[in-house]
Amino acid sequence: MYSYEQLAAWRERCQSSFFLLDPDRLRDNYERFFRAFSSRYEKVSVGYSYKTNYLPYVCQCLHRMGARAEVVSRLEYDLALKLGVEPTAIIFNGPLKTAEDIRLALELGSLVNLDSLSEIAPVLAYARQHPEQTVRVGLRVNFDLTRGGVSPLQNGYQVSRFGFCVENGSFAQALECLAAVPNVRVTGLHGHFSTNRSVGVYRQIARKLCRLAKAHLGEQLEFLDIGGGFYGELPATFGMVGVPSFDDYASAITSTLKEELGESSLPLLILEPGISLVADAVEFICQVVDVKENRGERFVLVDGSVHNIKPTMHAHQLPASVVTRNRKAWEGTYHVVGYTCMEKDYLLQGFHGIVPEPGDFLVFGHTGAYTLVFNPPFIRERPPVLVKAGRDVVVARRKETLAEFLPESLYEFSIPGWQAGGYA
Repeated sequence: MYSYEQLAAWRERCQSSFFLLDPDRLRDNYERFFRAFSSRYEKVSVGYSYKTNYLPYVCQCLHRMGARAEVVSRLEYDLALKLGVEPTAIIFNGPLKTAEDIRLALELGSLVNLDSLSEIAPVLAYARQHPEQTVRVGLRVNFDLTRGGVSPLQNGYQVSRFGFCVENGSFAQALECLAAVPNVRVTGLHGHFSTNRSVGVYRQIARKLCRLAKAHLGEQLEFLDIGGGFYGELPATFGMVGVPSFDDYASAITSTLKEELGESSLPLLILEPGISLVADAVEFICQVVDVKENRGERFVLVDGSVHNIKPTMHAHQLPASVVTRNRKAWEGTYHVVGYTCMEKDYLLQGFHGIVPEPGDFLVFGHTGAYTLVFNPPFIRERPPVLVKAGRDVVVARRKETLAEFLPESLYEFSIPGWQAGGYA
């Protein structure tokens, strides 16, 4: 737990609520994840999912530990290059890649996993223009995961919208189209699904990928990409029991690959974790501005927002603690509300604990996943990000200014020719 004086000094430094990254926790998460798989399987490659949190400091930490970059857009691809990632260490996924995106990635030697038929033509065009080059690509596959009439996909979806469908023949069609150009090779399959994250589902995905690879790729098989979505360590406030560990996932996936493919010529196993690495490595710290009562309900107003800590508006309660300067603090029940004008801006509802006073702090844990990337500036600027450095902190992202929020290089602040009655 932090002292009041410590948090006050850090807030004074950035003049705002702020995120706090713990690089030691990030490093520990990565090492435990990698060790769970590499101790059971010889050829393992971890591609960090940029979309989860592409703070350059986070990406750099993970790259220095050996992680590749898993990106799903040209924006993220260019970020990886800017951070010095070797193009051959970039995995380019995602449902929308332009012809230029594909050409560049193939030219630089990145791994491209195609998602739809529209992405095949650019591959064939590039291959015909470079007949001396063997063009290697992967295919994201889509198959039925339903068991007993129950789909494991998130949000109750029955059919995933991603990849080449095995059942309706689009997967076979993609293979046929790509085989039409002699120097194109499909060397791997990508099987990421957004599911309930159970071990059984990952075992099912791994088994299906193996069987598809044996039937359609044969000796061309170089990799199987399981994707991401793994649970990391969850806080008690989520109320979830029996959550799989990294070892549980690793044991199920690697044993399935060995059982299906044999031990002699196993392909590279690619994994794309995101939330399991960064979620609990970041905290959000905001300060109490006011405490008031409305018709018997106590509201604690802070200089943060639910958009900072839960931009996806999931139903789980994040772990929260109060850091107060009042040693005689008392406990009660209250709501913690944010700075926006939205009625639903609740960071906590019906929370029971130490009742804070103006100037005190609230610390929210498990805020590292999707918060920094899925949290556009709304009413106030984006909070800065500090990084623990021993007993001190360093700044990984400064507090946003108006000039950065609405840069003049992008926005017009005057309308030439416009008059009250319209354009002249």
